[in-house]
Amino acid sequence: MTRSLSNMDKELQQKLVSHVNQERLVDLACSLVNVPSPTGQEYEVANKVRQICESMDLAVSWQEVEEGRPNVLATYTGTGGGSTLMFNGHMDTSYSGQEPHLRDKPGFQPVASVRDGRIWGLGIANMKGAIACYLEAVHALQDAGLPLRGDIQIAAVVGEIETSQWGDEYRGSRYRGYSAGSHYLVSHGGAAADMCILGEPTEQRVVLGHYGTVWARISTYGRFVHTAFSGGLLTENSIVRMQAVLEEVEQWIPTWEERTSYGGKPGVVNISAIRGGHPWRLSRTPNRTDLFLDIRVPPTMRIQEAIKEFNALVARIREHNPDVAFDSEVYVTSPGAEIAEDHLLVQAVDAGHEAVFGEVPERDTVRWSSDASVLTRYGIETLNYGASSGLPSPDGENLSVDELFRTAQVYVLAAAKICE
Repeated sequence: MTRSLSNMDKELQQKLVSHVNQERLVDLACSLVNVPSPTGQEYEVANKVRQICESMDLAVSWQEVEEGRPNVLATYTGTGGGSTLMFNGHMDTSYSGQEPHLRDKPGFQPVASVRDGRIWGLGIANMKGAIACYLEAVHALQDAGLPLRGDIQIAAVVGEIETSQWGDEYRGSRYRGYSAGSHYLVSHGGAAADMCILGEPTEQRVVLGHYGTVWARISTYGRFVHTAFSGGLLTENSIVRMQAVLEEVEQWIPTWEERTSYGGKPGVVNISAIRGGHPWRLSRTPNRTDLFLDIRVPPTMRIQEAIKEFNALVARIREHNPDVAFDSEVYVTSPGAEIAEDHLLVQAVDAGHEAVFGEVPERDTVRWSSDASVLTRYGIETLNYGASSGLPSPDGENLSVDELFRTAQVYVLAAAKICE
């Protein structure tokens, strides 16, 4: 797009932001938090979003990604000839609140509460608060009576949280995350947008790029015998054999992290899980031990190159341990995403943020994943910008009401600029 953004009239800016209703916004956010929606169980909150959108006279498309897991795509239709802006947000939450270590923490429960100027509850930051901001931004545009040339889409999607099926144990809808909803969205009629704002919690920083992901497994194998007959077989124990693998991986990580630095930050690898043996039957030696790695990949590197590097690591481990049986696999790939500093969408968010907060927003590069990975591959250039109070407190997710309110104001100004 070659057209430039002129400064929006200050009186018009004030008119638009004045129609953002804080009470309505808080009620919207709380109503969404109050509907439990861990990954795989998004139906009820999707139905709630659909009802809200229909009450606003938006055109609503109901995309059933799989049984009981629908995306909601709502459109505020413009007069024609302008750009289409998507607001995209996931409805699934990182937890259910039923986890034993989270049951007594209010910010990890799907029950909203407002106290001391903050909203508490599971999903408020990641990212039901953002969905409420999207809805309120359209409310404000409607109330202001501002005709737009372009369309505004609100996409509330399932299955974004970083989860994946693996093996025979971890199967089913609760493990089908990692942009499952947005994959379906753009491949089933939801690719009309020219650009997208993702309201992930960024502390009102403009995220110009984020890392992608490779999830991988390395396994060692050993003898499977009764304890009574395991004497002299310690070196053939698969858990013991995994020590050599861990040493190789630990030596490799600093090299990878240095090589994959991006946006002023080093890359990162997490030694995420290890499984071996049979806790219910310790009278048997462990015949297999699995090591799992989360390898973050900068958007400047092709996923294929990252996979080749992982395979080269496994080859070195085999070479150094010729008498040990190994197995490996890559079972999740999600590329990184970035947007140019001079993109029209960045300019629009900058202008809106400066009008609301009185200063240009800071920039950031993050090593978490988002649905920008999918959207950008379909030509929908995407920017992450949203309200946040930083990492969750020990008591769970919470957001400042004022931050949420002002973020909605930024969204309405950005939408007005993009959609003319």
